[in-house]
Amino acid sequence: MKLIHAEMETINPALDRADLTLLLAVRQHGSLAATALAAGIAPSVITKRLAALEARLGFALFHRTTRRVTPTAEGEALCERAGPLLQAFDALEQDLLERQTEPSGLIRLASTFGFGRLWLGPALADFQALYPRLQVQLQLTEQLPDLTVQGFDGAVWLWAVQGPRAGEWVSRRLAHNQRVLVAAPVYLRQHGTPASPQDLAQHACLVVRESDQRFDLWNLHKTRDKTPTRIRVQGPLSSNSGELVRDWCVNGRGIMLRSLWDVSPLLASGQLVRVLPAYSMVDADVLWLAPHRAQTPQRMRLLIDFLVKRFRDAPWERQMKR
Repeated sequence: MKLIHAEMETINPALDRADLTLLLAVRQHGSLAATALAAGIAPSVITKRLAALEARLGFALFHRTTRRVTPTAEGEALCERAGPLLQAFDALEQDLLERQTEPSGLIRLASTFGFGRLWLGPALADFQALYPRLQVQLQLTEQLPDLTVQGFDGAVWLWAVQGPRAGEWVSRRLAHNQRVLVAAPVYLRQHGTPASPQDLAQHACLVVRESDQRFDLWNLHKTRDKTPTRIRVQGPLSSNSGELVRDWCVNGRGIMLRSLWDVSPLLASGQLVRVLPAYSMVDADVLWLAPHRAQTPQRMRLLIDFLVKRFRDAPWERQMKR
């Protein structure tokens, strides 16, 4: 209702922004008196403005009774178009305002523990340093939250969304990533190096138990021609903690399938080495997930652009080449 008092901004020769706001307010409140009360003005002002608008247009916009007003067919059609137009005006004003001021406000994000701690956390600290008036809250979790219900602006996640959420959220790839087979040199000296994926069945394989997938089936792809190979693995040690499985691997207890971003420092230092380097699991890209919005706030656009630039060249791969 604040726009009833606003300066008129022409949409076309017959209608202005304040007119559209008036129409929606009358439809919402269902009476001219209630509309006037909500706006804090005299009912006669609403009555005169609506009558003047109908006179300009040449048709009635509302059916009037002593108790209620309801839109005519023309009024309803105009109201349906008015909503998106006013939203567009508001978004334009907000965008212009943001361009004139330093970005501020709160950004709430979610991410998995490992990637969030190793890669996203440092990136967010650098981002916030660029825009000191922004506040960034990062929640680390192994279960993807309902971003809309729990009030998150977005999530940096490691696998695609499945089910009904897939149609409700925006998804964008931030970086290519893959899961690779690795082992400690001491393990390979003691037990030999697999020559083919089928050889993995004869080795102690360290697996991360995840509730939503078969942890003992590794779906590998050959890097050159993407040929899929499905291998059932086994081993005496498994855990729901990827960090613990990684520690076992470093200590020479078996072969592990792990994201490259997680093991790149260990590969660079020689604590781990690639096993069957021609094969990998390719379902581990780093993704940006967010609730769908008609208009994305400036602070979120800046963050997304920053993360795309930060991760597009897979910095964990550069780390291995140092």
